[in-house]
Amino acid sequence: MATAPYNYSYIFKYIIIGDMGVGKSCLLHQFTEKKFMADCPHTIGVEFGTRIIEVSGQKIKLQIWDTAGQERFRARDVTYEEAKQFAEENGESDTGENVEDAFLEAAKKIYQNIQDGSLDLNAAESGVQHKPSAPQGGRLTSEPQPQREGCGC
Repeated sequence: MATAPYNYSYIFKYIIIGDMGVGKSCLLHQFTEKKFMADCPHTIGVEFGTRIIEVSGQKIKLQIWDTAGQERFRARDVTYEEAKQFAEENGESDTGENVEDAFLEAAKKIYQNIQDGSLDLNAAESGVQHKPSAPQGGRLTSEPQPQREGCGC
C-alpha cells in the first residue's frame, strides 16, 4: 500500500485584508507561530504562513496570506465602526486572544460547507484545494502514464 505524499487532505487559503498598520501580520504570526507580537514590521508585497490543523478527523493545511493592505485583494469593505462593534461583542482584544479560535472556527465552517455540498471544490475562487491520494507507484495522477520507447520510466 502506497502512502499519500501529503499529510493533509485539503488546503484552505485565507487572505487577511485591511489597511496598512492594523495588525494583519500580527494575526498571521500569532496563528502560525503561536507568538504574540504587539508590533510587527510592515509587510512589503505579500507574505504567507501555513499551519496544519485537524477538523472532524481530517488534516487541513491553512495557507494564510498577508496582503500588506493592498487594495487589489479587497472583495468587500468593513467600516471601522463595524469592526470595532464586532470586536467588542466578541471579546476581541489586541493581546492575541481568540486568534486561534477565529481561524479554527472559519476552517470548521468551510469544511462543513464542503461536506454539505454548498462549496464547489472545482471553482478556483473557492480558495480550497483537495489533495489527491497517491496511487500505487507514488504518482499523483489517476490515469496510467504511457511508457516512452527506449525509456525505463
